Amino acid sequence: MVPTDYYVLLSAALFTIGVLGVLLRRNAIVLFMSVELMLNAANLALVAFAYRHANIDGQVLVFFVISVAAAEVAVGLALLVTIFRTRSTTDVDEVSTLRG
Repeated sequence: MVPTDYYVLLSAALFTIGVLGVLLRRNAIVLFMSVELMLNAANLALVAFAYRHANIDGQVLVFFVISVAAAEVAVGLALLVTIFRTRSTTDVDEVSTLRG
């Protein structure tokens, strides 16, 4: 059996990779994937801690978080497709201009 400390370390590494992706990249698709990676890292940590304390509530919460994340992915991808169709780019710096 794998110790829960390894899952927590993996979760921290995945979260760090996600944060670096958000901070260093300007492509909207990569930013979106990095945010999802951070969310999944938090889910992994929550499941690991729930398993360590023999509590099923954390695993149930992760199930609901994954359900909400699926809806978030659908809305986020729809927004990205719309932005790409109107601006022909996914670069965040070029899309950030506000027009009235």
